[in-house]
Amino acid sequence: MMPRILEVPPGAVPLLAWARTVPGAALKQLQQLAAQPYVVEHVAVMPDVHLAAGVSVGTVFATEHHVVPGALGNDLGCGVSAHRFAFPAASLSRADLEGLLSQLARVVPVGDAVHRGRGLPLPPGLESPTLSTHRLSQAWARLAPRHLGTLGGGNHFLELDRDGAGDLWLLIHSGSRGVGAAVGEHHQRVAKALGEGTPPALRTDTEAGVACLQDLALACRFARANRDTLAARALAVMADVLGVAPDPDSTVDVHHNHVAAESHFGRTLQVHRKGAVGLDAGARGLIPGSMGTASYVVQGRAEPRSFRSCSHGAGRVLTRTEARARIRPDALVHALRRVVFDAGRAGSLVEEAPAAYRDLSEVLEDEADLVTPCVRLTPLAVLKG
Repeated sequence: MMPRILEVPPGAVPLLAWARTVPGAALKQLQQLAAQPYVVEHVAVMPDVHLAAGVSVGTVFATEHHVVPGALGNDLGCGVSAHRFAFPAASLSRADLEGLLSQLARVVPVGDAVHRGRGLPLPPGLESPTLSTHRLSQAWARLAPRHLGTLGGGNHFLELDRDGAGDLWLLIHSGSRGVGAAVGEHHQRVAKALGEGTPPALRTDTEAGVACLQDLALACRFARANRDTLAARALAVMADVLGVAPDPDSTVDVHHNHVAAESHFGRTLQVHRKGAVGLDAGARGLIPGSMGTASYVVQGRAEPRSFRSCSHGAGRVLTRTEARARIRPDALVHALRRVVFDAGRAGSLVEEAPAAYRDLSEVLEDEADLVTPCVRLTPLAVLKG
């Protein structure tokens, strides 16, 4: 679809929406953002847009001389990765999938669980990086080794899928865990004290702005290292149980809460993406569905008005509170009857039920200008945070 032009206050930049519907509360957030003096060009609205703290999920905007830490959420660098195996998924019985999921749950801490003791060794460059404050450095030293290779909670997941050719896939959704939360919260406090606008922005030619960008980049590097570590642990289980290794050329990894210096409309801009993925023309990405519904490997189309962006998922239509109130655990078990998962946790997982999310096929229709779907992935088993 061509982007819809949404109503904005006088003096605001345009709002361009690749979404058939924009919730009223999210529209108010978007209109406020479009009116900020630091936003340039326009604000791009992805089809999975919904209300969130500070800035709506599914928001992409650019600045020239500012960074807005409150526009990225606290799970900095959160993203998804995918790995394909030349292995017939149909050969796995339900009992096989249950056994695999059990093995994966033994090596991947989920929810609030972290590694005990000193944790895991950190990858080169992340052992003791230079952060902007002593307190952040202490938080990194305390949290990073114990949070590396942990899934987290909420909508994070580890999933086994089948593609149209019958091959098996591993999907992972996780982010920077407590490390990103510490970094994000610190720089939001600094921006509140020193910044301008709502949400407050820091100039990138100031000490505070430079420090913010550097720390955000480190948090995103940790998020990628976390997914890589989760993948290494899961792939070791797959190798041990199935005797298979992934096709390295098929691996996809994209993050969807970040800021990046990119060239758009003839100048270098700081592109902020909250719940959105940046993809150059032909670059592969992954757009996951909700728990128990299909996901898609896609190729970017580099639509310039979207700042070469696309959705990061299906997008919520019910808040977590609404989902808990409206969706019964037995309804979730029925909806996931063809997917292996821990049905004993159905009561706590209803907020991730398919009914709490948009239909991903509609999301993909709305962003036909932004991405081309390439591979449909049907879930077989899912380990939720």
